Amino acid sequence: MDSQSSPPVKTFIPAALILALIGWGGLYALLNFTIPTVGPRWLFFFLGVLALTGTSLPIVAFLNQRFPSTPPVSSGVIVREALWIGIYFPTLAWLQLGRVLTPALIMLLAIGFLAIEILLRLRERSQWKPQ
Repeated sequence: MDSQSSPPVKTFIPAALILALIGWGGLYALLNFTIPTVGPRWLFFFLGVLALTGTSLPIVAFLNQRFPSTPPVSSGVIVREALWIGIYFPTLAWLQLGRVLTPALIMLLAIGFLAIEILLRLRERSQWKPQ
């Protein structure tokens, strides 16, 4: 693998499968075999992060390979972007439990996560790396 392109999608498949299987399998077991007390509720959010991160990991890797940037993204950036997606949707579920989720809040959270990622990518791009 050369340093001039982003990592291929196939390198993320094993991690994505493990995360998705643990997440979705755990959510299935949690929803079918437990009652909604405090412990299973927090487990729901944790398993939701795992499931959605594992599901979005190959998609994010493909999008970063399809639309390359300068400098090319590293594996850590791809995992971080997939983790943002994994955190976003359980956060929406948590807000819905308190009945405070509104369309404006959905958009503000998405814009906030996107702004954080843009600023992190901007910082990475601005780092001086002599060749």
